[in-house]
Amino acid sequence: MVKYDNMKPEEARNMFRLNKWNKPTAGIANGYTQANLVVLPKTLAFEFLLFCQRNPKPCPVLDVTEVGSSEPALAALGADLRTDLPKYHVYENGVKTAEPEDISAYWREDMVAFLLGCSFTFEKALMEQGIPIRHVEEGVNVPMFRTNLPCEKAGPFEGNMVVSMRPIPSKDIAKAVQITSRFPSVHGAPVHIGNPEHLGIHNLSTPDFGEPVTIGEGEVPVFWACGVTPQAVAMQVKPELMITHAPGHMFITDWTDDHFEY
Repeated sequence: MVKYDNMKPEEARNMFRLNKWNKPTAGIANGYTQANLVVLPKTLAFEFLLFCQRNPKPCPVLDVTEVGSSEPALAALGADLRTDLPKYHVYENGVKTAEPEDISAYWREDMVAFLLGCSFTFEKALMEQGIPIRHVEEGVNVPMFRTNLPCEKAGPFEGNMVVSMRPIPSKDIAKAVQITSRFPSVHGAPVHIGNPEHLGIHNLSTPDFGEPVTIGEGEVPVFWACGVTPQAVAMQVKPELMITHAPGHMFITDWTDDHFEY
């Protein structure tokens, strides 16, 4: 039986490249940093980079490719961002038009790809301290929600932050904050703890992205900034073409998680 959690990154990427896995990547290649993907034409790349610089909590930049290159040379030399994720979203003029498992047909010579930090990275550290990760336990995609928290505008890029939610036992909240704050390059500490109404979230059982999870007795919903934020922004900006990872279907880098821990 294949042990997905013990996979090496190149094994996981090869599995995705061969279309042998099209599910979320939480729990795969544990200990290696996972990343969100955003691909844009060169004409929008600088302004998107500026948007990320102004909004490092939801959009922490880990790597940027050369124009036209699909190889993330810093994050995973030899990898191919057109094929090495399990599923993608394609947006045309702000409308999602496809969910392919390979974006080679959409790739253009003027494309620039961005890898952004992902909160899956700190989950191993939480689990090692006995803090449960519910979406991993239940084998579903992490629930993600649009909020009323505005991002800082940059050029045409503007919109509200998206957050991911994990139920944390109340006795472990201080520990969870302490652990995740050690990973500022992959969203860091939570942006909100407790009442979701303060974020404009009215029903935790109907996430905007991902799937709902069980919140047990004595557990509190804890919210972290999420790299799906650019997808929500894209729906407002309406660029001619924008390609992202499908929420929860990440790129697995060659970096180990401790590379981003301080």
